[in-house]
Amino acid sequence: MTGTDPLDGLRRDMPDISGHLARIWGILPDARLVGGAVRDLLCGRGVSDIDLATPHAPDEVMARMKQAGIRVVPTGLSHGTVTAVLDGHPFEITTLRRDEETDGRHATVAWTHDWREDAARRDFTINAMSCDSAGVVHDYFGGQADLAAGRIRFVGNARQRIAEDALRILRFFRFQARYGGAAPDPDAIAAITALSGMIDRLSVERVWSELRRILVGPHVTRTLVQMHDSGVLGHVLPEGYDIGRLARLLSCGAPADAVLRLAALVSGDVREVARRLKLSRADTMALAQTRADPVPLPGMGDDVLAPMLADHALRDLLWRTWLRQADRAGHRDAAWDALRARLDGMEKPVFPLAGRDIMATGRASGAMVGRVLAQVRQWWLENGCTAGHADCVARMNAVLRDGPADAT
Repeated sequence: MTGTDPLDGLRRDMPDISGHLARIWGILPDARLVGGAVRDLLCGRGVSDIDLATPHAPDEVMARMKQAGIRVVPTGLSHGTVTAVLDGHPFEITTLRRDEETDGRHATVAWTHDWREDAARRDFTINAMSCDSAGVVHDYFGGQADLAAGRIRFVGNARQRIAEDALRILRFFRFQARYGGAAPDPDAIAAITALSGMIDRLSVERVWSELRRILVGPHVTRTLVQMHDSGVLGHVLPEGYDIGRLARLLSCGAPADAVLRLAALVSGDVREVARRLKLSRADTMALAQTRADPVPLPGMGDDVLAPMLADHALRDLLWRTWLRQADRAGHRDAAWDALRARLDGMEKPVFPLAGRDIMATGRASGAMVGRVLAQVRQWWLENGCTAGHADCVARMNAVLRDGPADAT
């Protein structure tokens, strides 16, 4: 326990949330804040999710909330979780529990009234603390000392914690990057190295979710090196990876986007990575386009850049410049910055001719329209996208007179 009241910051910075929390405590006086909320309040970070635990069973929690006029949703009854919603703000409330059986991915749980037993099933000491309505922190495993020291330790036996849920391997590196010091806990690393193969048993969606957070978190290069050294990164990206290239991208000052950073990190087939990790369609397309051609380069004139912008999304072009800068320069460079500023300031060229212009001449069949349109558009692109509607019509008439070139 500690004399420090983490609720002071909540009352000061989030008075509405603090008021809702007080109302919940009026209904469930034995409930406590748990997990990340306690951790982040103690170290002065912003809190996004407010999770509570209680010794009361889920049905009793729901009954008490409904009796008090609070909407409650049974979001995870099998794991003892319900969500109270106050003025649109969700508060997850979970019954104290212990693991009866685990298989490395899922757990069968039973309810308990023992706060320490519930804390013992959590992953890291900094996540195993709880805070009651009086602002007293209950810390059974030295989480406050570890938080102050920048030390990420598993609760109890590291191998056992990993065997219960292999995702904790990736979570370790994410939390190490955000809350830990430069050197990770040696016991944790030893356990992770020994059990790194368990990552292959995880769903790829969970793997990508954690990798995405690592890629946009702090100390990315250092974290990935630690994952490589412990044999973890090879299981996450068996297609191959190049940490050095990602480090150069970061040195260039590129945006903190997970897909852009993944494009730099992967040394193998990015489409295969996207397929295996089951990336969304949007992320898959972004990843592939970032590694595609053409690539804008410093010194190119508008007559070269305009056709690129006509055929490709601005974001794709900008991201390609970041990857090429990482390969060619590997550091901040005013010429590349100027190139991106030019691209960002250019209007996307719009081809001024349409199929109806060709059909209006009465000189082209439906099957020919597409060929004529493509041929005129290619001419328009080759001339820097500067020709207006009248010039394109004149070119169209010339193509119709001479006959469109055969498609190749």
